[in-house]
Amino acid sequence: MEDEFFNAPYFDVLKSLRRQGKQKQMVTMEHHCRVEIFTAAIDQQLHELNNRFSEQMTELLILSASLNPRDGYRYFNIENICKLAEKFYPEDFLGDEKIHLQCELQHYGLDVPVLPDLKNLSTLGDLCHGLVTTGKADMYPLVDRLLRLVLTLTASTATSERAFSAMKIVKTSLRNRMEDEFLRDYLIVYIEKEIAETISTEEIIDSFYLIKERRAHLK
Repeated sequence: MEDEFFNAPYFDVLKSLRRQGKQKQMVTMEHHCRVEIFTAAIDQQLHELNNRFSEQMTELLILSASLNPRDGYRYFNIENICKLAEKFYPEDFLGDEKIHLQCELQHYGLDVPVLPDLKNLSTLGDLCHGLVTTGKADMYPLVDRLLRLVLTLTASTATSERAFSAMKIVKTSLRNRMEDEFLRDYLIVYIEKEIAETISTEEIIDSFYLIKERRAHLK
């Protein structure tokens, strides 16, 4: 029954009208489902991903995957990990630390994947926690540092997105002359609403008075 369905001809009125005057070519249901629908869906998803992630962000994610312990550390690649530290975290690995990182990774690749407590991990978070609990974080401090930097990527990206979204709300066309310092302070209060709600008006006034002596009395 399934073979009969896929081998049956697919009829599309619009395509038939376009092909008038041309040699007719029979399209089967299998070709329509696997090529015309599946390929179009994949192309649309790739287009969406390319619009969402820049080339730099894509490269960062690919290089970060070299630290992933999934499938027995099959993606482990010393060259990609060193490139990750050098290109995206140059201020966190200074001087000879880049050379030391490569040496650490050589020992790390022979040691960590075979340890019973670390060989069946599947996420970077589990790996970072496992290195601490087994004491391997002290043996490979540079690898542990790089892991922590990669793990903060999601949080830092989300914070940046929240900041840009808040900026569109705060700095409108009516406030386009707002100075940078005032805008920064305004955004902090807007983004961290939960923290700002815990501060009372009296505390704000007291802090305002402590900055310097005021002529006017606010309370």
